[in-house]
Amino acid sequence: MNNTIFPCLWFNGDGKEAADFYCETFGGKITADTPVVLNILLFGQKLMFLNGGPQFEKNASISFMVLCETVEEVQKYWENISQDGIILMDLGEYPWSKKYGWVRDRFGVTWQINLTDKKSGQKIIPTLIFIHQNNGKAMKAMEFYTGIFPNSRIESVLKYGEGIGGKSQENPENIQHGHFVIDDYSLFCMDNSYDHQFDFNEGISIVVMTANQVETDHLWNSLIADGGRESMCGWLKDQFGVSWQIVPKRLLELMNDFDHPVKAQKVVEAMMGMQKIEISKLEEAYNS
Repeated sequence: MNNTIFPCLWFNGDGKEAADFYCETFGGKITADTPVVLNILLFGQKLMFLNGGPQFEKNASISFMVLCETVEEVQKYWENISQDGIILMDLGEYPWSKKYGWVRDRFGVTWQINLTDKKSGQKIIPTLIFIHQNNGKAMKAMEFYTGIFPNSRIESVLKYGEGIGGKSQENPENIQHGHFVIDDYSLFCMDNSYDHQFDFNEGISIVVMTANQVETDHLWNSLIADGGRESMCGWLKDQFGVSWQIVPKRLLELMNDFDHPVKAQKVVEAMMGMQKIEISKLEEAYNS
């Protein structure tokens, strides 16, 4: 499983409670547990939780599709994940699935529980919805992302004009369902013309762990191209408003040097003043 790319979910102090809930629901485990950052593994996939405060709220612009092999599996996950949540689409039979439901759970995370006969090594697939000014740009986004990352490809594209589920108000050329892969990590996407009261934000971001400065520079410069925006501490927004964290692995090594806490703190302080992470400057701070 490629865990150099994984989602980061923003919480307002309840990240540990959510981590326990998801591990119980899906059968995972917590692999890192601090007051600010938690990591969990679900089906071998890494998810990062950030107790960052009230600034950002998660929404359905990025949801998580869980691919299930049996009706019993769908039912099991649905019963747990929907407790005290908001049902967006009732669990039932649809033209695209014999058993499917869409729910926003009590922590604000949106899940699509889907019975499918398609085999995939990745059980949970982030799903991006392109709405408002981005409606109609899902294909452009897939081409943009797969042109940046290695080991990338567009797996499948279903346009509304070719689609399933009856008539649609969408442009027939818009994407009803797209599947693309970046560095062996699968994502889904779709266009949607409804006037939803949400859009991409920092509540759910995509983390990329980089091996060196060359990779860091390439991903940073490529993702902010054509209208993206730099933020702080390795965060950026691309031209569609999707948030990314480009994080050199060396940063975590230096920050987590528990044998030298003063040096590690200097690294944290240096990182806090950066936009794109500069490994050489982190090393200078560590050795100062």
